[in-house]
Amino acid sequence: MIKARVTVTLKNGVLDPQGKAIEGALGALGFDGVNQVRQGKVFDLALDTADKAKAEEELKAMCEKLLANTVIENYAIALVE
Repeated sequence: MIKARVTVTLKNGVLDPQGKAIEGALGALGFDGVNQVRQGKVFDLALDTADKAKAEEELKAMCEKLLANTVIENYAIALVE
């Protein structure tokens, strides 16, 4: 079994209203000095294979087809031991 973490974030230049709301809420809670918040998504997956190359290929396909909107989002795949 291979475990992986996929991190999806908005591309630079894409507006992030949720990040802006979090930034405002942090300021309202007294956390000064927070200048920019960008929110994203994290997916932890376990794949039933021992082949790392196959796992990375499948993870990339998952990201391209479902986990990330590649028009406005970037993704990063990390295999976890």
